[in-house]
Amino acid sequence: MIDGEVAPGFEAVRTAFAQNFERFDEVGAAFAVTLDGVPVVDLWGGLADRESGRPWTASTMPVIFSGTKGLAALCVLMLVDRGVIDLEAPVARYWPEFAAEGKGAVTVAELASHRGRLPGIREKVRHDDITDDRAIAARLAAQPQETDPRAADAYHAFTYGWLCGELVRRADGRSVGRFFAEEVAGPLGLDLFIGLPPEREPDVATMAYTPSWGGYAQWDGESMQSDELLGRVWNNPQMFPMKWVPWNRPDWHAAEIPGAGGIGTARSVARLYGCLARGGEVDGVRLLSEESLQRGRTELTRRWEPMLNEPMAFGVGFQLQTDLRVFGPPPEAFGHPGAGGSVHCAWPLQRVGISYAMSAMRDDRPVDPRPQALMWAVHHAVTSA
Repeated sequence: MIDGEVAPGFEAVRTAFAQNFERFDEVGAAFAVTLDGVPVVDLWGGLADRESGRPWTASTMPVIFSGTKGLAALCVLMLVDRGVIDLEAPVARYWPEFAAEGKGAVTVAELASHRGRLPGIREKVRHDDITDDRAIAARLAAQPQETDPRAADAYHAFTYGWLCGELVRRADGRSVGRFFAEEVAGPLGLDLFIGLPPEREPDVATMAYTPSWGGYAQWDGESMQSDELLGRVWNNPQMFPMKWVPWNRPDWHAAEIPGAGGIGTARSVARLYGCLARGGEVDGVRLLSEESLQRGRTELTRRWEPMLNEPMAFGVGFQLQTDLRVFGPPPEAFGHPGAGGSVHCAWPLQRVGISYAMSAMRDDRPVDPRPQALMWAVHHAVTSA
């Protein structure tokens, strides 16, 4: 059953959302859109937990995986806007230990756009270690940059969050999760967390692999074992073991895993990106200046990512559009997708904020058809009005 509301003119979005359950074996999902700061789509349906039959409700919150990087990037950018962090300064200015092993010249801009050549952790890490963000950051600060040529273009799948999170802590004094809660989620009234309060655990959706999962990435395959760099990036520890999903662990939910552990409602993520689509302000709350936001979504790097084998482009943490059109039709869209199919983004020219989040994790290439169907329906609605 599909619940929620759509504004007049967005009826086709509801139809597309329902069709995802029929055409693409959707299990449970939510989709939300704001237009000029006003909610115009707020839909949810299916199951939050297939095994127990628990329904997806208005308060259900899935893990948004790498969508969390957009939240961490915003925290860094807000500190840039306040003059606390200088993008061109060396990271070591704020985090002296980071200069170890010849990394003293690495700049904040490089770190924030996946150019720090630290895409993986060199020391062996266990699943239980993931909950200690400060210890992981210390390991990264102590290690040298990778010399493998691919590392220059490698997506920092998990290390991005720990690196930027520690930068926020050193520059501001608060953890990135606390900064986000106090400076973003609180003022905007968001159910969105980097580090989930224990009382909200019952609202978390259970993430589950679909039969297509692993068809492209081969998470437990031979390449993860034989390719040293690939294994460090994606399999230290195994982030997506084929037989279980560690992201369903409550201790991981409570921990600050700012590269992939964010949890929240699609409604909240759409409101956040709706604020960014309006230049950083909504309902009298301004997160940062239009100038700083423009700087944050200005391209710093565009390259072919050698691990995922796809094009990528970044500003200050935010992913930018490529030929894949991960963020739908608008070429100027920016945001961040997440593993399994979630997509979260802003369309600045249309002043639209979007979030699609789900529990059924697919591994489609080049793009997941579920959010694409929804975003194209939204685009038609806002451009034909």
